[in-house]
Amino acid sequence: MSLFLVFLAIALIGVAVLVGNGLASKISRRGRAGGRASFDDGFDEPVASLPPVLLPEHAAAADIDRLRFGVGLRGYRMDQVDQVLDDLREQITARDQRIQALGEELERLRPPTEPRP
Repeated sequence: MSLFLVFLAIALIGVAVLVGNGLASKISRRGRAGGRASFDDGFDEPVASLPPVLLPEHAAAADIDRLRFGVGLRGYRMDQVDQVLDDLREQITARDQRIQALGEELERLRPPTEPRP
């Protein structure tokens, strides 16, 4: 029974030290502000030390197949993936606008007697 009381006393002293130093809020991921912004795990944001992953101006399916992203601590590097997705979005938007413009031009140039396909 006395061994249990000694263990309990050591545990209580440990908790008191953690609470006194403010470390308990960091361990439990609850800061004084009550949000994630106050959480500090001691790791800085990763610095982009790898070259960016770039697509050609007019990307084809083979270019996308050849893409390789750097692997970080928790998976692929988000900055690289976000950049490639932004580039793809811009290219697809430009192609859609070009297709629409060509379709409108085709309609304008088509003789009125020719049936639509």
